[in-house]
Amino acid sequence: MNKPLSTHEALIYVMVIASAVDRTMNDFELSRIGQLIQVLPVFEDFDEERLISVSRDCAVLLNGPEGLDIVLEIIRDTVPTRLYDTVYALAVEVASADMSVKAEELRLLSLLRDRLGLDKLTCAAIERSAIARYRK
Repeated sequence: MNKPLSTHEALIYVMVIASAVDRTMNDFELSRIGQLIQVLPVFEDFDEERLISVSRDCAVLLNGPEGLDIVLEIIRDTVPTRLYDTVYALAVEVASADMSVKAEELRLLSLLRDRLGLDKLTCAAIERSAIARYRK
């Protein structure tokens, strides 16, 4: 039997799917994932050496039947409700890291919003803050 996912692992899963949803995991997105893990308090106790193995585990699930739906369910069931806005913020952060949010990434954000039951105003605020951070 597989051991349950930790909150840290589920948060990494959301960043991986935000990067991989358009079938390309570019250097900007991968670099941003690493930076977020290093600086955000939510990852305070996470062993950064595990990032690659956790990312691979997520990729294996994504490549399976109904992979995205399964990963979204795992994220929803693993992450405490109080961190659902953090989940969305991490997805927005990774999706916008390359200064271009593609249709697939927008669709993923919509799926996350619906799956986690987040209100549109909260999501709009998170999205707007990313626009402000990445503006040239």
